[in-house]
Amino acid sequence: MTSDAGAARAIPAGAAHRSEDLPDARRIAEIDALRGFALLGILLVNALMMAGPYGLGGELGTSALDRAVQWLVTALVTSKFYVLFAFLFGCSFTLQQRSAERAGVRFGPRRLRRSAGMLILGFTHAVLLYPGDILMAYALLGLVLFAGRKAGRGAVRTAWWWFGLAGAVLLLIGTALALLPQEAARFSTELSAEAAQLTDGYRGDAASVVATNAGQLDEVLFGVVQTAGHVVPAFLLGMVAARHGRPALSGVMRRRLHRTLRLGLAAGLPGGAFMALAMTGPLGPRWEILGTAVGTVTAPALTAAYTSAMLLWLGRPSSRRVWPLLAAAGRMSLTNYLLQSLVLALVFTGYGLALYGRLGAATVTVGALLLYTGQLLLSHRALRRFRYGPAEWLLRAVTHGRRPAKTGRPRLPRR
Repeated sequence: MTSDAGAARAIPAGAAHRSEDLPDARRIAEIDALRGFALLGILLVNALMMAGPYGLGGELGTSALDRAVQWLVTALVTSKFYVLFAFLFGCSFTLQQRSAERAGVRFGPRRLRRSAGMLILGFTHAVLLYPGDILMAYALLGLVLFAGRKAGRGAVRTAWWWFGLAGAVLLLIGTALALLPQEAARFSTELSAEAAQLTDGYRGDAASVVATNAGQLDEVLFGVVQTAGHVVPAFLLGMVAARHGRPALSGVMRRRLHRTLRLGLAAGLPGGAFMALAMTGPLGPRWEILGTAVGTVTAPALTAAYTSAMLLWLGRPSSRRVWPLLAAAGRMSLTNYLLQSLVLALVFTGYGLALYGRLGAATVTVGALLLYTGQLLLSHRALRRFRYGPAEWLLRAVTHGRRPAKTGRPRLPRR
């Protein structure tokens, strides 16, 4: 969590991309670019989860390449980018609060309408496309931000305590199950039975797909509770970080980012490797829950390392051609997130090709990378003509209680 706190200080950095360079002078380029980067991690994990019944917890393909790809995604990506998205969600909360103040409107009703809109959109997404939805979790857990919106530095202390207690509980549960091999064996048997049901459901017709998704809603609600331990602290840290403006990427800030990068890698890589060994490696079902717990607890360290590396890179001339693409994808992150699920559902379920459980991890990952590249290009092109992505336009209409303009967006900058 130390590294995550470092990221909290670092997020607003990077005056290399001034707010005046953006179509909307009050937007922060780095936040948009980081959100676009986070979309890649979300897609890599969700693609493997939607591709087969075992997701990241079993074999998705039998070749050495498939196993290697699955291991790397589990170790380096799983849980890390949800934390980054949560951090940026907290940053956006503060920016939206300031926007309401500038407009002279009450922030409370506006924010609650936005949360309600996210909840409805998330429920629809979970039932129709992907039950591993994060929108419902963010809508519900985001109420913690709303309740603590006037908190000062105490929000940081709360984040530390929340993360520490939740992490301790996860580790205790994982350790207890590791010491009870008969429970681990029973858990593995239940997963095998569930895998067969999921395969039949997702290879069926559209009605079968919807019924299969709806049958997992109880797990979705449990996931809200399960993710609260690392999502809420990231919310709070992001909220506080955004209040401190955007200091220049000075020598002192660069040294902090380099230190956060080193510490984050040192703390996060071993935890990610252990999680991969437990979930996709040789350790087996007995260690899977403990491995997941360790990976979850250490995920913010790798998140902070990735964030620091991206901020350092965004301050370099070599990023000039890429960062506008990342920023555009980040501005349309909700649309892109939903589009990812739609494309994956058309590929893997009975909505389309019904390739559920039939492709290896390497093929799925290559397909995800191609989809992400297409989204970068399409987002950049779309925002040259439209103000918002379609999902952003809809959520903004709900938030503000009026119909926003669709067009009129100035051209995105070219550095």
